[in-house]
Amino acid sequence: MTRPAILVHSAAIASKLGDCAFGDAPIYGPESILKGVSAELASSVEILISGGEPLDTRLVDALPRLKLVACFSTGYAGIDLAHLRSRGIALTSAAGINAHDVADHALALLLALWHGVPAADRLVRGGGWRQGVAPRRSLRGRRAGIVGLGRIGDAVARRLAAHEMAVRWWGPRDKPGAAFARAPSLAALAAESDVLVVTSRATQANAGQIDASILHALGSEGVLVNVSRGFLVDEDALIAALRTGALGGAALDVFVDEPTEARRWRDVPNVVLTPHLAGFTTEAGVDMIGQLEENVRRHLRGEPLFSRVEDPV
Repeated sequence: MTRPAILVHSAAIASKLGDCAFGDAPIYGPESILKGVSAELASSVEILISGGEPLDTRLVDALPRLKLVACFSTGYAGIDLAHLRSRGIALTSAAGINAHDVADHALALLLALWHGVPAADRLVRGGGWRQGVAPRRSLRGRRAGIVGLGRIGDAVARRLAAHEMAVRWWGPRDKPGAAFARAPSLAALAAESDVLVVTSRATQANAGQIDASILHALGSEGVLVNVSRGFLVDEDALIAALRTGALGGAALDVFVDEPTEARRWRDVPNVVLTPHLAGFTTEAGVDMIGQLEENVRRHLRGEPLFSRVEDPV
């Protein structure tokens, strides 16, 4: 049998690999996909390196020897996990690498929105001062809800608790060892929260979970923060709620379509936006490549994978 080959799915991830070496396994770039994977190459590809972008199942099925999809990112919503499982193909991700960075950014978004930092900055730059500015509510003592208590959700919860907020969470499965109480439902969590932070798994099962009814339950003084994925929130319903005042505010790092259109948000009040950079730190980038390399090396050595995705399908 020929040596197992590695196929890189996209130019974006190929540029990040730099001088990565995986023993004597030959590496083929995304140009091999663009011009059509030859039968000879298809018969040797055992590992597909992905950036987390949508992965065509036809490409997967064209690679009969494929055993591992090694994903650079923490998100893999565009990858059909059930299809991989049906073929006996493992999926690994960058799970856990940048949870602290994403949690920090979630707090930065919340604090910027809650304390009116962008508006205050514009006021000072425009020659204004504090006269006529209404006092803001204190964050201390407010109630925070976390949607999805994974690594990122737990890190956000602990940061909010340090701000002396009362923290609860909701997810589809209980976590007996969790440090925070679980709400009976997502709707109940929204209704009792002043701040609702979305850190759910980016899977299609969670698509649209923050819909108009959840936004209504959060209410006219409630704030939504999303640092997971845009498709988890009904974005049209969110914009409508912000425009009518049915929702107090939103702080978003992720959007349904990325890049999001500027005109979509131009006149939307009480919102703070950042361009999907919550986990985009120098250290995280290095560590994500390192974890991808480790998973590939372990596969080639026949060892247990470091961060195998075990989500139910």
